[in-house]
Parts: sequence; C-alpha cells; structure tokens
Amino acid sequence: MFELSANRYGKSRIRLVTVTREPDRHLLRDLTVDVALEGDFTAAHVDGDNANVIATDTMKNTVYAFARDRLTGAPETFGLEVARHFAGYQQVDRATVTLREHGWARVPLAGGPAPDAFIRTGDLTRVAVVGATKVDATVEAGIEDLTVMKTTKSAFTGFDRDRYTTLPEVDDRLMATKITALWRYGETASEPGFDFDGAFERARSTLLVVLAEHFSPSVQASIWIMATAMLDAEPAMDWVRMVLPNLHHWTVDLEPFGLDNPGTVFVSTTEPHGLIDATVRRGG
Repeated sequence: MFELSANRYGKSRIRLVTVTREPDRHLLRDLTVDVALEGDFTAAHVDGDNANVIATDTMKNTVYAFARDRLTGAPETFGLEVARHFAGYQQVDRATVTLREHGWARVPLAGGPAPDAFIRTGDLTRVAVVGATKVDATVEAGIEDLTVMKTTKSAFTGFDRDRYTTLPEVDDRLMATKITALWRYGETASEPGFDFDGAFERARSTLLVVLAEHFSPSVQASIWIMATAMLDAEPAMDWVRMVLPNLHHWTVDLEPFGLDNPGTVFVSTTEPHGLIDATVRRGG
C-alpha cells in the first residue's frame, strides 16, 4: 500500500525585466521569480489526471502579466499579489513566491547619473519569500551573496583541542564571508501600506555597520551580535537567520625566502570552509 506524501511543483527561474519610461528618466527592475504550489494534486501523481494542475507555463505568464502594472514598489508587495492570486485557486492550499532582485545603478556622467544607461551592481542580491493561503500570508526578506571582509577585530581562541587539532589560536585574523541573511516579518507586514523598502534598508545598513564595528571572537558570536542588532533596529522582524561560510585567508610562510610576513600576504581559499548557520528570534 502506497500513498503520496508531501509534494509541491511550480515554475523556477522566471527572468523578469521591466522598464518604466518616465519623462526624464527610465526606471529599471531586474528579478528572478520562482512560484511553487501545494495542494490537491494527488490525482496528477497517482492517476495521471491533470484536471487540477495549473500549468507552470501559466505561472510564468501570470508573473509577466502582473508585472505590466503591479511591479511598482517593493518585491515583497509584488510577491504578495502573485501568491494571493494562486492561493485563490480551489485546489491550492499554499502558494509560495520567491523573488530575487538584481541591482543596477545608473552610469555616472559629468552632468549626473545617466537617465537611461545602467551598470550591473554585484554587492548583494535582495530576496523576498512570500507565502499565501486562503486566509493569511507570510513575508520573509533577506540578502544573498553579500561578500564582506574584516582585516582586524576578529579572533578565534579557546576552542576544543584533541589529537587531530592543528589549527593555531589567533587573536587577530582576517575574517571573510559571503552572507546569506533571511528574516521574517510579523503579521503587520501582510497588511497594506507596510514599508518593505524602509525595513530592508534598516536591516541592511544595521548589518553592515555592526559588522564593521564589532569585535568578533568567532563567526558564531558575530551572527548573534549582528542579528540582535537587526532585530533591535526593525521591530517588525520576528527572527533573523544567518548562514555564514568562513572564507579562510591563511598567512603565507615567507621564511623560505628570507622574509617575514607581518600580516601582509595571505592566500585566499574557498574550499573547504567552515559553515555557520543560526537563527536568532525574539524571546517568548
């Protein structure tokens, strides 16, 4: 005897670019959108009956059609529109829309930023994950691919040692990582008028300022310090999850060449790397 367990399906990597042509300048948006549905799709799996299946091509077309006049604000707001649309289908229990917005900046000219020419920025990717049912919605937001480095104010000492431990203790080291940070907003975020752009900017700027200013005894401690500061800065957040790979920079031994190395020359490595993953939430 068999039965179908958890399942979902959808359309991934829907590439979406919009240009709003204002009289004096153009506004450019660039997103990658994923749509996933959960619900009454057992017959499609078990019986080959597609009557309840919403074609993934329909999902793609819906995203493009909605973008015509609804992608005017934060990606979270657009995601709520799309997710609530699909959650309205009788056979859909939950629709999840994931949006990744890719940054573009205006080309600098002598007279100011170009009105219609852009250069891709690669400092981070803005992420939004919106889930909707027929009765409620959840909104998560975050950052991916934010590569940062501290050249001091980072240490790693006092860790457990056994016969296999060769790592030396250091009280001043380079700390580099590619930050993934995701946070969930409370119920107020699914109501009209919530300022997603303002909340995102407060979270982003707080993360960077605290990263630069704090002393890090470990990556684990840095997650706690940065995440608690973000929760303090944005009351609408319920929790913050951070995933930080430790991108190691090892001091190069220059003694074979008759040279010292006073923390000047390093070799950068990405594999293997430590990976620290933690969620900080409000108590109670």
